[in-house]
Amino acid sequence: MRVLLVEDDDGVAGALVAALVDNGHRPSRVARGADALLAHRGFDLLLLDLGLPDLDGLEVLRKVRRISPVPVLVLTARGDERSIVRGLRLGADDYLVKPVRLGELLARMDAVVRRSAARTGPGDRAVRVGDVEVDLEARRVVVGGVEVALTTKEFDVLAALAGRAGTAVSRQQVMDEVWGDAYLAVSRSLDVHVAGLRAKLARPGLLTTIRGFGYRLGE
Repeated sequence: MRVLLVEDDDGVAGALVAALVDNGHRPSRVARGADALLAHRGFDLLLLDLGLPDLDGLEVLRKVRRISPVPVLVLTARGDERSIVRGLRLGADDYLVKPVRLGELLARMDAVVRRSAARTGPGDRAVRVGDVEVDLEARRVVVGGVEVALTTKEFDVLAALAGRAGTAVSRQQVMDEVWGDAYLAVSRSLDVHVAGLRAKLARPGLLTTIRGFGYRLGE
């Protein structure tokens, strides 16, 4: 699986990355919470330390859970009951206290991802609105039976809306999901990508602007 390791200790991170690679996983490592918020898209699992240099790991977890269903396994030295309870209530799928045995870590990773897959199911990866089909897994868009080529960011914006088709999605939610942090994104960039989407999809009324709030895909 594709694993994003969020760990500021170089020694611990190096050992974990090596162990994950040896067991057939594809890990990437970041050391800061802000980097995790920017990089979490595209991973099957987040291994999240709580003692990060820029943001508390629980704050990172709260922000990730607002914008993404990606499974999160907290892996930290913070073993007090209050932290464990807060982590689980904020949306962690599991919580392990260091030091942890490698076999247990690998087993819990598999269990977390398995449970997540069971919740979403294979049919949840494609969204159809009218004659527009968005395949979130294959990153393909078909309009009226014809595949439409989108840029990476155009697809990401469409995916953020398709995942909540029929409901209003705020500009901040879209920017959080696509750029990782609304405060790091230029608001005008979103307008440009939405305009590009409308032109390429060529379906007036499919993508509605909700003045002062955001957008809605479909009715």
